[in-house]
Amino acid sequence: MAGKTIAEKIMSAHSGTDARAGDIVVADIDFVMGQDGTSPLAIRALEAMGVETVFDPDKVALVMDHSSPSPIEGVSALHTMMRAFGEKTGCHVYDVGCGVCHQLIPEQGHLSAGDLMVGCDSHTCTYGALNVFSTGVGSTDGAAAMATGKLWFKVPETIKVVFTGTLPPDVYAKDLILYLAGMLGADGATYQALEFSGPVIDDLSIDARMTISNMAIELGAKAGLMAADDKTLAWLEDAAKRAAVRADCGQRASRAPRAPHPQNPDSDAVYERVIEIDVTELTPQVAKPHAVDNVVPLADVVGTPIQQGVLGTCTNGRLEDLAIAADIVRGTTLAPGVRLIVAPASKDILLAAIEAGHIQALAEAGACLVTPGCGPCVGTHNGVPSDGENVISTANRNFKGRMGNSNAFIYLASPATVAKSVLAGEIV
Repeated sequence: MAGKTIAEKIMSAHSGTDARAGDIVVADIDFVMGQDGTSPLAIRALEAMGVETVFDPDKVALVMDHSSPSPIEGVSALHTMMRAFGEKTGCHVYDVGCGVCHQLIPEQGHLSAGDLMVGCDSHTCTYGALNVFSTGVGSTDGAAAMATGKLWFKVPETIKVVFTGTLPPDVYAKDLILYLAGMLGADGATYQALEFSGPVIDDLSIDARMTISNMAIELGAKAGLMAADDKTLAWLEDAAKRAAVRADCGQRASRAPRAPHPQNPDSDAVYERVIEIDVTELTPQVAKPHAVDNVVPLADVVGTPIQQGVLGTCTNGRLEDLAIAADIVRGTTLAPGVRLIVAPASKDILLAAIEAGHIQALAEAGACLVTPGCGPCVGTHNGVPSDGENVISTANRNFKGRMGNSNAFIYLASPATVAKSVLAGEIV
């Protein structure tokens, strides 16, 4: 019988079946997460079910990141609900300022290679970079997983994407996934898993790999998976060690470390298709308004005036991203009339960036720092652009109104392109 993909292996291991693409399975969940836009709905769903506990308090987390700090009293009430739920059930609650859910969950040692987790947020696919089958679900399904530790899945077919060649200067992980989005389209992998591989992926850092997996959902994919290699295991081991010796953001210290159980693809795995991309001649990419798959080479939009830049979010708010931008802007200043909003993905990243001098370089250049979290991405309070303004952002979505104003225009690009553009006042 043919071998298995990463998705099939993880689903098999968690369902106790010989799971193949197209099968329906009931699987054990290793972790469940909700954020402040979705957790209150899940809490209400649990109440409607008559459920007052969660299946394992150490495997459930609620994160306040989308509207953090709270911009209005209604959101404050939802945050209070989440805190009360944490007190009642004993689950993890990451409060205002801790960071973005998709950085915190792996950073705080809650996951390991080969895991199966669900989150009440579409970009839960981020953890696929760590060999985790992680996928977004609705709040009611999330509530069911919190209550029972199980959920049903249709095992997805897998598209294998192999990146070959040599990554050119000024081309980054964000450019790779934007290029793929332009190639496949926003629904090109709907209810399929993407499996990223090849020598280019092998050479990337974990920070960069997470950027790619994060945007799998922008192609319609259920998950964005990568094999576990030495880099993956070392990163996870470091996160587990740190989580075991400290109580960060009010969390319990001395949690039992999550043992890795890597699930890498078989050489004879069956794929829906295989796409090979030679990146040697690739140039920086930009997604134009108002669709993530409206991707063009950077050269096509050079000279477009911009009024605001955004550096951060769950796509590109990690330490490597801040370092890339800081090195570009160090010793210079933003173009007149241009704003740069920086939102580190977590408190840990903020502290590391301060220690490394990245925050000082960005601030001295004129950047504005906001609380670790989602920042301007969702348009709830931080950095809402004005009518007619152009924004160049490292975020993952540029839908009309995404940042809070349907009359603004959002361009998506790498941290390097964003940093260079805010210095010029136009896309460069």
